[in-house]
Amino acid sequence: MSAVRRLAAALLVGAALLGTTAAAAPEDADAPAPTEAGTSFRTATVIRPGQQATAQASTGDYLYWQFPADAGQGARVDATVELPAADARHGESTWQLDVYDGLRRRQACRYGMQTRTAAADAATVKLSCTLRTVRADAEPWSNDPLPGAYYVRLTTLHTASADAGLPVQAAVTATTTDAGSAQDVDGSLAAPLVQGSAARPEPDGGWSSGWWSARWLWTAAGAALAALAGIAGYRATAGRGRPSHLPPSA
Repeated sequence: MSAVRRLAAALLVGAALLGTTAAAAPEDADAPAPTEAGTSFRTATVIRPGQQATAQASTGDYLYWQFPADAGQGARVDATVELPAADARHGESTWQLDVYDGLRRRQACRYGMQTRTAAADAATVKLSCTLRTVRADAEPWSNDPLPGAYYVRLTTLHTASADAGLPVQAAVTATTTDAGSAQDVDGSLAAPLVQGSAARPEPDGGWSSGWWSARWLWTAAGAALAALAGIAGYRATAGRGRPSHLPPSA
């Protein structure tokens, strides 16, 4: 029985280790961070996950960035806007951070404050949006986030008319993390959704194939454990056969 237990434990540990998605490769520290933003989906500036992009703009502008998110990843976007000097403004302003997938479907935020109003004397306004886990495949009606490019749009929804055009400084960071094998699903897209813009972002190491997931490992481990449990149960209940001291005719 001890050998069976050791083998079962080894299978579980092996499945857990293999099922954990490999950590993302470190970003290239020498690549410069973008210092401008696009003005539409097609001209959205590409940023790498973990990289802070900055842009100088005017109050009322629409600023666009894009970043890649693969199946099994969670994504979070943080934005900070440095507002004009308080003595130059005439009232409060409301800012909004929106995230769209490769089909330009606006994605709901699980956490974060994506719309905030800055007081007339505020120096900065901070916004954030944490998306749902990116799925390898989904029903067309579900609006689930799918692998591909994700677009970030930052703009002001409301401001005093006299403040339109005042200079602002924006900083945006998109981070992606592996959600783990519990989020794996069967099926995959034929290709990541990156056709919506002139630039095509790609994760470090390329896009995952989609057909392989840790669910295969857990299924194999479950089948092996079931077989071991059957063998152990049989050995525990079968006994040792006919006692040697009994005559054959007994």
